[in-house]
Amino acid sequence: MPEPLAAALAPVWVEGYLGWLATQRRAAALTLENYRRDLLRLHSLAQGRDPGALSAAEIRRFVGRMHAEGLGGRSIARCLSAWRGLYRWLIRHHGLKHNPVDGIRAPKSPATLPRVLSPDQAKALLDAPADSLLEIRDLAMFELFYSSGLRLSELAGLGLDDASDLEGGMVTVRGKRGKTRSVPVGSQAVEAVRQWLEVRGQVPVGSPTLFVTRTGGRMSPGAIRSRLTLRAGTVGLGVHVHPHMLRHSFASHVLQSSGDLRAVQELLGHASIRTTQVYTHLDFQHLARIYDAAHPRARKAKE
Repeated sequence: MPEPLAAALAPVWVEGYLGWLATQRRAAALTLENYRRDLLRLHSLAQGRDPGALSAAEIRRFVGRMHAEGLGGRSIARCLSAWRGLYRWLIRHHGLKHNPVDGIRAPKSPATLPRVLSPDQAKALLDAPADSLLEIRDLAMFELFYSSGLRLSELAGLGLDDASDLEGGMVTVRGKRGKTRSVPVGSQAVEAVRQWLEVRGQVPVGSPTLFVTRTGGRMSPGAIRSRLTLRAGTVGLGVHVHPHMLRHSFASHVLQSSGDLRAVQELLGHASIRTTQVYTHLDFQHLARIYDAAHPRARKAKE
């Protein structure tokens, strides 16, 4: 071991692993934030014990405790993934002998489908006029979000250079683990971003990112989230809209129109088609509603 394991899963180990994720795996800032929270949860559950002294039975007890406290299966699964990765890092770089998280699964959660906006709701959100400088910026962000199905971290990380082919209807985004992909941009989003670029020079720009704050700094994911909530409330949408809902809406609406799941996978940047298949269920729900409304026998049964 380069140095003995601390008596507790101290922040130095948490930060060491997070630093490795950031530099070697090029994890996004939001991913690192989630990992930090999950690793500190382990630190709390372990009550300062050496991570090398924890057994699989104790990890199972931690899982049971989190479940009893109301944490959902997906959240527990994410915790286990973070913990498992930490132990693998400790084994590889600090001589730990075993990974007590291997083979432990989270309790199953009821399947939930992502919430999406209807095409009419998306239109209402994006058709509202943008009069001020910040509203022009916000409209450009959300048009691009919905037009191209970006992740929040991808949108926040866009640089001016990434929009160099905007007139050609393309932007370059950096996805998970630093992977880049080119995504198409619709004409309305192109126009909205063009209008933002025309006024962007009115702020004291200090960041090379495409979307900046009123003081010229980089837009954080939290700031983008807040501005989307504000716009949805201003136009009277009547539903809570979060950034990922625009990504879900993009995928659902493209799949409804095209039926091409592989194309949606490529556009979203999913490594596995299984991740994209959730949108087939959304599409089926859409078809089922049409059937219930249109089929004579369905209408009669409902009556």
